[in-house]
Amino acid sequence: MSSGAGLSPHALETLEFPAALDRVAAHAVCPLGAARVRARTPGTDPAIIRAALAQVAELAAALLSDDAIRAEAVPDIGETLELLGVPGSVLEGPQLVAVQLALAAARLVGAELGRLTAAAPRTAALRAVPVSKDIEPRLRASLDPEGELLDGASRELAQARKATRAARQRLVARLETILGALDPMERSGDAGVTVRGGRYVIPVKSTARSKIGGIVHDESATRATVFVEPPEVIELGNALRAAEAEEQREVLRVLRDLTELLRPHTVTIAGAWEMCIAFDDLCARSRYAVLVNGFAAAIGEGPLVIRNGRHPLLEGNEVVVPFDLSLAGDEWTVLISGPNTGGKTVLIKAVGLICLLAQSGIIPPLGPESRLPVFTHVFADIGDHQSIAANLSTFSAHAAALKDILETAGPGSLVLLDEIGGGTDPTEGAALAGAALRALTRQHVVTLATTHLGALKRLAAETVGIVNASLQFDAETLRPTYRLLKGMPGRSYGIAIARRLGIAAAVLAEAERDVPDVERNLDALLATLEERDRDLAVRERDVTTRADELQARTADLETLAASLQEREQALRTEEKTLDTAARERARAYLLEARKTVEQALAQARATVTEATAKEARRIVEQAIEKSGEEGTDKRQGWVNLEELRQRKGAKSPEQPLTTYHSPLTNSKSTRHAPLTSL
Repeated sequence: MSSGAGLSPHALETLEFPAALDRVAAHAVCPLGAARVRARTPGTDPAIIRAALAQVAELAAALLSDDAIRAEAVPDIGETLELLGVPGSVLEGPQLVAVQLALAAARLVGAELGRLTAAAPRTAALRAVPVSKDIEPRLRASLDPEGELLDGASRELAQARKATRAARQRLVARLETILGALDPMERSGDAGVTVRGGRYVIPVKSTARSKIGGIVHDESATRATVFVEPPEVIELGNALRAAEAEEQREVLRVLRDLTELLRPHTVTIAGAWEMCIAFDDLCARSRYAVLVNGFAAAIGEGPLVIRNGRHPLLEGNEVVVPFDLSLAGDEWTVLISGPNTGGKTVLIKAVGLICLLAQSGIIPPLGPESRLPVFTHVFADIGDHQSIAANLSTFSAHAAALKDILETAGPGSLVLLDEIGGGTDPTEGAALAGAALRALTRQHVVTLATTHLGALKRLAAETVGIVNASLQFDAETLRPTYRLLKGMPGRSYGIAIARRLGIAAAVLAEAERDVPDVERNLDALLATLEERDRDLAVRERDVTTRADELQARTADLETLAASLQEREQALRTEEKTLDTAARERARAYLLEARKTVEQALAQARATVTEATAKEARRIVEQAIEKSGEEGTDKRQGWVNLEELRQRKGAKSPEQPLTTYHSPLTNSKSTRHAPLTSL
């Protein structure tokens, strides 16, 4: 983001803004993306800031469900693109390879952005116009990874290199023959064909120089050996030189052709390269937001409200206590007091860094429902600015910084003052600090100041727009809790800490007697308020614990109720299933009974009359129907055909009829067709 805020390098260094950017840049995949993050500066246009934070929040949400989203490393082709803009220029092989790698990365990034169109439309908007698909394959087929042209870059180049290799082989073979024919006393023991001054030569002893002749191109440090090109190979050497020159001419021609292939697409290539860097920058900021569990704050929509804030340089440590700080519409100055090592300086630095990072398009360690104003100027007077070279004492340095702040700060400014009024007489320091804070408050400058001066703690009660705050300190253990308490000044605990460190009791007693009554009464009042605050905190924890327990019990009961409901439904389903099965079994039994009765009646046909048979059939069917109606008791019904025949006066058959047993059903819906005629 472009800078619009009034920030001096000193203020940025004081708040450790570059170190915070380094934390974010560590998530980039290539140096160009990291450099883009480190180059970010706070902006002052609320709309631009909101858009940048919304884009980061969108991609961060996508990363939570899809961690495979990745940027692609891209080489630096800035100078190459500038050279392409110069007519007639020719790119070297390594430059062309860098362009090819950039195009490959752009192709992958473009595909990734296309995939994110639905889930992250703001991110997908980074997608640039695709470069011609023919360029990347052509470069890949023409160059090796080191930037050397391949033989396949052109047919002429392949032929030229073949001719060069042949000329070199002829020359080396001839030189090896000459060297092998020399007397061992005329050559070095490990002599071999070598190159001097671009010409192939053989090393011989200087005493044999006149015998061999030719051109001497070099000699050893002791001058005992000379490197000679024999006269019989000079023409072969010249032929090699000519072949190499032809090869270089073809190399230059191919490089020129490849350069001209790229030149019309310079703008498109630059856009694709920029897309890769911008996406890497965005991915780094989004991954940082996920890491710190940050939420995008509302920008420029009211007074300062920080929820669950954490110092960006402490985030990731084992224990980080978050803080909440909110200003009402008529509150401008927060005066933070309390003991040393309580975290006051860390707090005001955290507020400054959170605002600067947000205005730079980076989601800082913030909780939801936070609200940040847009500050046009940020001032920070933190630390010891003593300078021997400038003849400035600690107080003089602070006074000079305060002068600059009072002259420059106005509405829309953020001022951070550490130990205001310190370094001089407490009475005069408190008076000067009070006047400065009132002046800043009247100009509606958002100011966070820390102090140990007791007189300043009463300033909030006397001035509208100034509010006290403190960082809680455990009075029993004398250790800071780092919990911010707005509306209540803090105690310094100076004598208590001295007592714990072992200073003599007599000295401490005398010190306590010398404390002014006003300060002693104020300290006692603050101690009472702290005790009440601790009691309230304990009660709040108890209420929270009970609420959690009640919520857990409610959840258990709801789970049990759901389980019972499911069991009831299952029982109903099972009941219906059993009822249907029982009816089917009864029907099967009755059908089997009818079949058996039919068989029995068939056996009695020879002796039973037609009327008797009809009567028997009627009685059987009545018995079956009656059994169906009385089946709820699940008794067994009997039909004695022998007795029925005797009642009708029929003669006994040769084979007595069997007694049939029919199991009954409790279903009243079962019906049977009439038995067949005898």
